Order: sequence, then C-alpha cells, then structure tokens
Amino acid sequence: MNISPSLMTMDLDQFKEQITFLNDHVDSFHIDIMDGHFVPNLSLSPWFIEQTRKLTNKEMSAHLMVTDPSFWVQQLIDIRCEVICMPAERVNGIAFRLIDQIHDAGLKAGIVLNPETPVSEILPYIDLLDKVTVMTVDPGFAGQRFLVNMLDKITELRQLREEHGYQYRIEMDGSTNKKHWKVIHDAKPDIYVIGRSGLFNLADNIHSSWEMMVTEFEQETGQKFA
Repeated sequence: MNISPSLMTMDLDQFKEQITFLNDHVDSFHIDIMDGHFVPNLSLSPWFIEQTRKLTNKEMSAHLMVTDPSFWVQQLIDIRCEVICMPAERVNGIAFRLIDQIHDAGLKAGIVLNPETPVSEILPYIDLLDKVTVMTVDPGFAGQRFLVNMLDKITELRQLREEHGYQYRIEMDGSTNKKHWKVIHDAKPDIYVIGRSGLFNLADNIHSSWEMMVTEFEQETGQKFA
C-alpha cells in the first residue's frame, strides 16, 4: 500500500509528532499548493515543504492548484521537491516546456486531472509523465462529495500504460476513507492520497488514527494492508 498523506489536512498542533510517525509508515507526502484563484482557497507553500524536510527524507509530491504553474514550478525546483504535479487545465501551450524543465532538474513531472477533465486532454505528452493524479472530488477544499465515476479514469490510465509501456504512476486523490475504500481499491491506483476523513480525524493522535485506518481498510476490502 502506497499511502501519501495530504498534509493540508493534518493537525498542525501535532506537526512534528505526525510527520515523525508517518515517516516510518509512508513512501511520500502530498502537499497541496493553492493560490486562491485556480481554486477559492489558500493552502501550503514551498516554505512548508522546506520545513517538513527537516523532519523527513521521504518523497515530497506537490499538487499545484494554481493559475500560473510556471511561477510555482521554478520555486519547487529550487527547493528540490521530488515530484511536481501540475493542473492539466493550466498547462496547455507550455506542457512540454514545463515537463522538460522539471526533468532537466532531475525531478519528476506529474499532471492532475480534475473531475471534468478527460484523460484525452493529456495524451499529447502522457508518455513523458512520471505520475498522473485523478481527482475524485472537486478540488480546493477537504470533505467534498466523492465522485465515483472518476475511478473509470484510473482504469483507462492503467490500460494505456499497459498497451504503450508508459512509466507513470497512477494516483487518486479525494475522499479516501472507510465509506469508499472498497471501490477505490478495486480501481487499483498505485498511490492513495489520504487526508482528514480517512486518517487525521479518526483519533486524537496519529498512532491510533493509523491503526484505525488500517483496520477500516482491511474490514472494507477484505485484504491485508501491506
């Protein structure tokens, strides 16, 4: 199980405790960066990634929800953020340039598909991607309605990868919790972004929350969490 906790939803009062614990249990951290324009909210920043880096050496994956990805991509390159995921809706005309810029810096390039955006939108450059993130909620706020039909994109992306030998990993982001574990797991994403409803709000400490998340996953899917 490749779990990528969404740090936007963590309890900042327990920042050090939560990051230290998760560092031993996850492969990556998911950092939402919002500019208040692409989505009507403000969230984390490259500075936050730098602070988190003091407590962990795990992969950082930045999810850009911004109107000007070029501005943010260079900042994330400067701090060596390992994975930079850009909104498909904002890279038309500059996608190849930005992907090359990220790869030339020795980092990984990803694309995020919002619910209304089809996989066909990214076909011109899909072979260059290291990750494709499928949003299963409307972006910008935690706790949005789960859009189950978006899981079909995961199936489509997996079929394209198998047919053409693409190397991208498939990530799903949105409402990963007890209510949806079964359908999400059946869709077979490579990476599960998990936030408030599926992890951080399950108990008053990260140790108990993690144990509850594992229990819920195993009860709902009938599979061992491994």
